[in-house]
Amino acid sequence: MPTPPVPPGALPAFPPGFLWGAAASAFQTEGAARTGGKGPSGWDDFADQGRIKDGADASRGTGFHDRYREDVALLAGLGADAFRFSVSWPRVVPGGSGPVNPAGLDFYERLVDELLGRGITPAPTLYHWDTPLPLDRAGGWLERDTAARFAEYASAVAERLADRVPMWITINEPAEVTLLGYAIGEHAPGHRLLFGALPAAHHQLLAHGLAVQALRAAGARNIGIACSHSPVRPAGDSEADRTAAAVYDTLVNWTFADPVLTGRYPDEELAALLPGPVAEDLSVIAAPLDWYGVNYYAPMAVGAPEPGPAADGAGGGTEGAGGAFGGITLPPDLPFALRETESEERTDFGWPVVPEGLYDLLTGLRDRYGRALPPLYITENGCSYGGLDDGRRIAYLDSHLRALHRAVTDGVDVRGYFTWSLTDNIEWVEGASQRFGLVHVDYATLERTPKASYAWYRDTIAAQHATRGTSG
Repeated sequence: MPTPPVPPGALPAFPPGFLWGAAASAFQTEGAARTGGKGPSGWDDFADQGRIKDGADASRGTGFHDRYREDVALLAGLGADAFRFSVSWPRVVPGGSGPVNPAGLDFYERLVDELLGRGITPAPTLYHWDTPLPLDRAGGWLERDTAARFAEYASAVAERLADRVPMWITINEPAEVTLLGYAIGEHAPGHRLLFGALPAAHHQLLAHGLAVQALRAAGARNIGIACSHSPVRPAGDSEADRTAAAVYDTLVNWTFADPVLTGRYPDEELAALLPGPVAEDLSVIAAPLDWYGVNYYAPMAVGAPEPGPAADGAGGGTEGAGGAFGGITLPPDLPFALRETESEERTDFGWPVVPEGLYDLLTGLRDRYGRALPPLYITENGCSYGGLDDGRRIAYLDSHLRALHRAVTDGVDVRGYFTWSLTDNIEWVEGASQRFGLVHVDYATLERTPKASYAWYRDTIAAQHATRGTSG
């Protein structure tokens, strides 16, 4: 039975000016995959290979390209302050390099103007995993040249939109691209390189730094990056479990945050495995940011790999039990294995619901980086649940926002929150089977129907807006 809705306005007041938003990405929503001059992406190719589990038509998405005004109206109905969307690199530069597609830029200009006309801050992400296919086939993020091409693309977008876009995100979740796309092959481009995937990490970070330079040169301001983070906990008390958890923590969390925020990699042996003039690159990667984006879904329990089945089918070459790897198969020859995270509640994706993990994560980032940590935004947080009467999503959002408020009260400088996601969308390899949206999408008709959680979030935002000027 669904959890009863939480009364609107029950949340404590966040600081004045706190930004309330929702998020989406191009590949998952836009559709129009081969129209308007758009070129194919690596994810389009991955879908064409039949790698989307339920056969969902990723080329159609949710029809956002043609129905964006309808979705902007839904945002306005929420009272959202901001909308985080992504720009499709192959829609703007179909070949990955070379000529810019004017029709692609025209679409994003129309979207930005529609948002601004409704009083909603556009917050575009320049890379949310859809690498142009020609670059993918030339090696993708394994090649240093991809970083240079990304900076050219960033410059083209900023030259058109920097006068109107007040908030920019360079790259989304480079850890997932590296681990899922290049290390274990569960996501596009499908490489299974294990630790040979590390060049993809470095080149994404370099691309981020070069894009920051390009954006600022074009007059853009208020620039950040969106990195996924999960508190990592040893699955047991053994030294082997603690070592495995430390390795995983370094790879997934600090390999990406440390270079951006401190200008160094967390481990010298790791840095020695990376290509190119790493020291020079780090000076680019650590270009000062205006803010840092945190994507949080769940903590991870990690232990030493064991032969045979692991707890809850996690690790040892079987499916992960939660966090960013729910439903993902890990090879048995990695030096860590994912274990079951204790939780009374799980989402339809099997991810544990642990709101205190968000508090632990945010205070941990503050303690690790101190003054080097810029203001934070929660750039993704949400859950997969079916049904229009989605009381469990309401309970999830309420509990995570309360954990976030505790972190803010305890001195963590968080400036805003974007829930994932505005509408249901194509959930990468899971297709249409996992529904993260505040708004239900009928994939046969593309009709939108707001869920109970949409009304709850609308009322929550209204209550928060009503406290502005009185909270502090």
